[in-house]
Amino acid sequence: MFSPYYAWDRSRNPFAHCSVNVVLYGDRSNAFCMTERGERSLSRDARTIQIGPSGLEWDGTSLTIRLDEVTAPIPSRVRGTVRVHPPGITQAPQTLDARGRHRWWPMAPASPVEVNLTEPGVSWSGTAYFDTNHGDEPLEDGFSRWTWCRADLKPGAAILYDVVRRDGSTQDLTLRFDADGSAREIEPPSPAGLPKTGFWRMPRSTRSDDGRAEVVRTFEDTPFYARSLLASTLCGKAVKPVHESLSLDRFMNPLVRLMLPFRMPRPLG
Repeated sequence: MFSPYYAWDRSRNPFAHCSVNVVLYGDRSNAFCMTERGERSLSRDARTIQIGPSGLEWDGTSLTIRLDEVTAPIPSRVRGTVRVHPPGITQAPQTLDARGRHRWWPMAPASPVEVNLTEPGVSWSGTAYFDTNHGDEPLEDGFSRWTWCRADLKPGAAILYDVVRRDGSTQDLTLRFDADGSAREIEPPSPAGLPKTGFWRMPRSTRSDDGRAEVVRTFEDTPFYARSLLASTLCGKAVKPVHESLSLDRFMNPLVRLMLPFRMPRPLG
């Protein structure tokens, strides 16, 4: 979605701009992989997709992700497997714009996951979130900005998705998912302000039952995107949602796009 190489490619062939994005957040350091690859590195069928040395395979009940990537800007290896076991799949995508050009499908909002990495040597199990986005035009043509967050409710999950469209209209989604993937819209919680990020001053906001939320940790502070861990209350429960803020107005700045290859290299050939 945010590939500068795709934006500069007049052919706009999406298959020529593929990557597997892997991010690890640790107590002492983080690891970020997002190497973009060309069409010759891509193969796919109904159950598998291979992008360079990494791939995903669906066997009908579980998704296995095999990773073999290199971090940027300082190179190091990330290798291993992630296995997601969805207890149920949600029924249909959500439309984010009035013309139906942008769809978001939270396919498995709360699924058991097993992570086993040989490099770095870490493993754990917990709860995973799996979704897809697809559209018929660039995101920046449809939206000015959005915020998104997901909270684990054990069982199930809650997701808030608030968008500001390019025409100025808005959509505020508040969805609660049961463990089997069944979903229902609930009354939107109250707006809750958050501080801007420390370096790039990215605006952040969310919603909660009592209109209060705090930032526990900022994972990503970039010119147009922020990812954070929050503490708030949703559906009557104290939760720690993962939160994202995206400014597509900032993303459209040519200087911002020139910065992206620093984190998103593309091999020659």
